[in-house]
Amino acid sequence: MQSQDVAKRPAASPTDPVVDVEQAEAALVEHYPRLVRLAYLVLPPSLGRNRRVLTAHALTQRALPRGRASASVIPAQSTGRDGDPGYAFVRLQVVRTALEAGLPLTFRAWPKRSQLPPLLPQVRGLRLFPRSGGADELALDQRLSALSGPARAVYVLRGLEKLSDGDVRRVLAAAGVDEVDAALREADEAPVRYELLDSPEFDPCSLHARPTDLMRRRQHGKAALAAAAAVAVCGALLALPGGGWGPDGAAAPAYAENPAAEAALNPGKLTRIAPTAWEVSARKDFSVWPARGDLTKDTALLRRALAVWARPGESVQVSATPGTPSGGPAGPPQLLYAGTVDNARVVILYDGLRIARYAEPKDGTKGAALDFARVDGATGSEANAVVLDRADGNVRYLTAPWVTKAAERDLQKPNAGALPMTLTDGITSPLASPAQQTGACTSWNVLQLTDDTGVRLMSDLGELVPAHLTAGRPGSAHEVSGAATQHAWAPFACSLGALRSLGVRSVNAWQYAEQPLPDASGAAAWVCTRAETWRGGGERVLAQFHTPGGTYGAVVAKAQDVAACGARDPQVLAGVLWKSAAGNWYLLAAGSKGTESISAAGGVDGSARGALLAVKTKQGVQAELKGTLDDGRTISGLR
Repeated sequence: MQSQDVAKRPAASPTDPVVDVEQAEAALVEHYPRLVRLAYLVLPPSLGRNRRVLTAHALTQRALPRGRASASVIPAQSTGRDGDPGYAFVRLQVVRTALEAGLPLTFRAWPKRSQLPPLLPQVRGLRLFPRSGGADELALDQRLSALSGPARAVYVLRGLEKLSDGDVRRVLAAAGVDEVDAALREADEAPVRYELLDSPEFDPCSLHARPTDLMRRRQHGKAALAAAAAVAVCGALLALPGGGWGPDGAAAPAYAENPAAEAALNPGKLTRIAPTAWEVSARKDFSVWPARGDLTKDTALLRRALAVWARPGESVQVSATPGTPSGGPAGPPQLLYAGTVDNARVVILYDGLRIARYAEPKDGTKGAALDFARVDGATGSEANAVVLDRADGNVRYLTAPWVTKAAERDLQKPNAGALPMTLTDGITSPLASPAQQTGACTSWNVLQLTDDTGVRLMSDLGELVPAHLTAGRPGSAHEVSGAATQHAWAPFACSLGALRSLGVRSVNAWQYAEQPLPDASGAAAWVCTRAETWRGGGERVLAQFHTPGGTYGAVVAKAQDVAACGARDPQVLAGVLWKSAAGNWYLLAAGSKGTESISAAGGVDGSARGALLAVKTKQGVQAELKGTLDDGRTISGLR
């Protein structure tokens, strides 16, 4: 067990060099980003990305000695760190405390400081996490999460610090690891992808920021304002003559007496659609879904769901996709579902803009959850399914009344076919969710739905509404229903993992070019995947490169909030450094149809007529790409 792998640190040798605090501080400041990355990689992924980032910074900042200390010099393998006892000391402190942070808390011993959430650094109101990488980084992170703490440290010291196994032994022994040989053997089983450790995926110094629980913060802020207002009112009333406050003008009455607010929270006012209304309606969206479930007449449950929607208590877990307001309904919402699912009572409501899902345990209300998803403008495929329940890594859906069949398909294995799922009153049997999978990405299960117009594929990305998958040129994309489009999607399925919890509405994959590879290496496919969001902003574009026989596509460029690869501007240009089987390095680039020429500048100089470029070069060069279109417009390469 990991809890037995880290023991007391060995006593310092009298021959070890002495490091004073100034020397250690100089090494820490100079190599701070590298030390924080080291801590982030060694820390257990189970902490979550936000706490892992904050803990990595806290542990690194606490690595300074209080005075003079002994250090065992284990050389670093990078210019400026060779033989520096100050760097060796702070690196050892970072590794030791990162391993301690992964130990489980027990009742038999006081917790170490590194095992507790960091007091500092903190950023109020924000959650911080590194930029997302591609499928390779995701697969490596999942594989590292399966290793024990000492084995993870071995992998990182080998790959990031370039230490020999002998030096790794010395670092782990100095950090207090007992079973060093076992850690080395366990690390040997992980794939050797050391170059990925320098990826932005593992850089806790280059961060994205997202808000925390906005509802709870808003409630606390409102409570503070209300208290201050009450003090002010009492003081003012004491000073007023007998008349009190003046008239309220056009303001509505107090909330409790507001008829619109009362109607919105009245279960008897809920909108309920007839089961056959969708058959005669010109619309195909959530507004024609009937109310389903065995608890649609449970007035007490519906009242609790509406009340929590309007005023969630501190114990309620509230989540919302980006760009989704989480306030109460403006009027009586529509009831889509109320029933028992596994060990919970679930209510799903729709107010024309949002889907709200309320869930509570069958044996009480403690642990209730409220989730929101923005669905304005959803029609057809986008209104085909809503997540009903998640349990044990599985997801169960409530489907639209026009859905006639449901099946499970592994997007990575198009030849495997679809596995039929049971569909009972619109509820599917459980489906293994890729949004909750851990470990290496070896499969990506999607929901296949059939209605009177065809087959659609939907992917769970950790939100209430699954994302609609399409393929083809932007503006004329089509369903992923045939063998050709399913094979085209297969190498890029795992890249969907980088789109979790971003409010994604649909994802389109488009093979915009095919390029013959130099040295008679076959032909590679250039594919761009574009994720559109419900909020109309934050679109993400990935340019991916797939070589013959490769299982996965490689993400070579990415961009956000750009028109490229979209219906408004389908043009796209991207490049990659590629090594042939003959050992030669090339800069390869490809543009979409309509690209008249491509040029490269910077570390590589070259140009070509047409939409393809191949220039022989050296490993590690940097280049800027520019393309000229048939209409004379110029475009830059995605970065």
